[in-house]
Amino acid sequence: MQQYILRRVALGLFTAWMVSLMIFAILRVAPGDVALMILSGEEDAIYSQEMVDDLRQELGLNRSLPEQYFVWLWNFVTLDWGISLFNNDDVFEVFKNKVPVTLELSIVAVTISTILGIPTGIVMAMRQDTWVDYVLRMWSVAGLSIPNFWIATMLLVIGVYIFNWRPPIGYVSIIEDPFRNMNQYFWPAMIVGYSSMATKARMMRSTMLEVLRQDYIRTAHAKGLRYYTVVTRHALKNALIPVVTIIGFTIAAIMGGSVIMERIFTLPGVGNYLVSGMQQRDYPVVQSLIMFFAMWIVFVNLIVDLTYGWLDPRIRFD
Repeated sequence: MQQYILRRVALGLFTAWMVSLMIFAILRVAPGDVALMILSGEEDAIYSQEMVDDLRQELGLNRSLPEQYFVWLWNFVTLDWGISLFNNDDVFEVFKNKVPVTLELSIVAVTISTILGIPTGIVMAMRQDTWVDYVLRMWSVAGLSIPNFWIATMLLVIGVYIFNWRPPIGYVSIIEDPFRNMNQYFWPAMIVGYSSMATKARMMRSTMLEVLRQDYIRTAHAKGLRYYTVVTRHALKNALIPVVTIIGFTIAAIMGGSVIMERIFTLPGVGNYLVSGMQQRDYPVVQSLIMFFAMWIVFVNLIVDLTYGWLDPRIRFD
């Protein structure tokens, strides 16, 4: 087990390093000059080549690419994420203020998708090939096929033009006003969690059907146990093991998917901050936040792998 853990940790660190290289390289090969963008940001701006060179030196853009990369990576690890190029805010301080918004959205979405997705999958398996199964399967396929941003856009369009409804504007924390806070988060969390809910439901259906065909389940039926008792006491535990992996993956996916929902519903989270940084090509903001999301995905996947190996000792990394 120790060797399994060490290999998984080493793989996670290697993945994180490769992701950091990709993030740095992609931003550096993008067209345009950040110094020029900053100096020409204001209307009728006047600047000279000397001013451009001085700003590039101040930002460290005149260093070699390897030096820029290792300086940035060390600063990220030590939580010195730099200063925004356009508004002079400390990136990590802004991140600390905005990350609770994204975490709350992710937690609510994961909770909704898990509470609804797993029971839905169990019902689909218990009612296999009935009209209930067909309806729920169509619903889950739609959740996997329809993009979240399209659902959110249609919700806003239908709400405004048909029901004269608009999402609340202006963020309120759950401590200040819990009711208004949940009113703000309900629809974004439902939309973000819909595809995750569908994934869990379909996986739960497949694993439950596979377990229900096992010999020990037939033995339980032969002993006269009720079907409900067989499912809840004998089949459910074993059917849940593969779903644990899906839950971990969806936690990571929902965290990343919150970027679009925060933008559409004007939630002041990390995702919204990242989109603004991309539009301005703000290197410190974009590099640090994308790296954060990448590290989050690597961390969650590592925890899922270790949990899976603990739940099922037969699982080993070759």
